[in-house]
Amino acid sequence: MNIGLYFGTYNPIHVGHLIIANHMVDYTELDQVWLIVSPQNPLKSKASLLADYHRLALVRVAVEGNNKLKASNIEFDLPKPSYTIDTLTYIQEKYPEHSFSLIMGEDNLRTLHKWKNFEQLLENHFIYVYPRALTEQERIEQQDTNSPHNFDGHPNIKMCDAPVMKVSASFIRKAIKEKKDVRYLLSEPVFTYLKEMHFYEK
Repeated sequence: MNIGLYFGTYNPIHVGHLIIANHMVDYTELDQVWLIVSPQNPLKSKASLLADYHRLALVRVAVEGNNKLKASNIEFDLPKPSYTIDTLTYIQEKYPEHSFSLIMGEDNLRTLHKWKNFEQLLENHFIYVYPRALTEQERIEQQDTNSPHNFDGHPNIKMCDAPVMKVSASFIRKAIKEKKDVRYLLSEPVFTYLKEMHFYEK
């Protein structure tokens, strides 16, 4: 199988993530997408970050019933901080019968030159890139980190015409704290889980 790896903190997983993941299995050569939940970096304590197992549970309920999407905790037991190239090496050794590609936003592609062993990553894996609506701050930051490498036309980079979603997990967390209605930004099972657990309310 050709599997796309979609990394994220998923704090929480929202409709934007799910639309991207589903688009990738419907409109590319990928047979499955694994949503890889990134564990908390022990060196970076973040009060707003839910425990790893809660974020994994949210991804699991979000993709339940869709056999083309799968929640993965593969990084939980790897050394932290986990580098994408190390995770890919581990996952390829663990599942030699599959081939693995990366899924990332175009903002990540622009900073790919800063990633550990990015040349090896590009040489051995396809990268599926979806467009992102950037905030003004992100746009400014990107101008400061313009890549000396031009990835345009690289044979292993596949630009995908996925829907552009301007919804973020940080916006959702803030909205919940302010007692706004976020039900349409989350899938129903995720919304129910968050409401029952009173996550992000304080």
